[in-house]
Amino acid sequence: MDGRVLAIVERGYRGALDKQFFDELYLATELHRQLGGLDVLLRGSAVSYALDAGPVPSLRIGNRTVDTLTDPRQGLRTLLGAGVRVLVEEPDLAALGSPRPVIEGVELAPPGATAARWSTYRMVVFL
Repeated sequence: MDGRVLAIVERGYRGALDKQFFDELYLATELHRQLGGLDVLLRGSAVSYALDAGPVPSLRIGNRTVDTLTDPRQGLRTLLGAGVRVLVEEPDLAALGSPRPVIEGVELAPPGATAARWSTYRMVVFL
């Protein structure tokens, strides 16, 4: 894999307000830049990031509206634009039962295919 690093994201959206303080996809963008190449594998509930869906709605709490929420789909598009390879585990995507397609450029990974290639990466990290 040319010395690339594999970053695995397994836990999806953890809550609108909590997420404002840490965005693993923003971190992935920086890791790609600093480490010289990154592939991202979405597994578990994080596969929902790859669904081609509309923008993130505002959140209403009492009489306050929070409209500065991060959008994981936009984060994936930024990664793809930067040359990051984004893979999604097919079985986890199928478990969602969603008819929505994935974002253009995201690759579907057959069961076990990415794990079989772990040894070809310079390092594997979990975000």
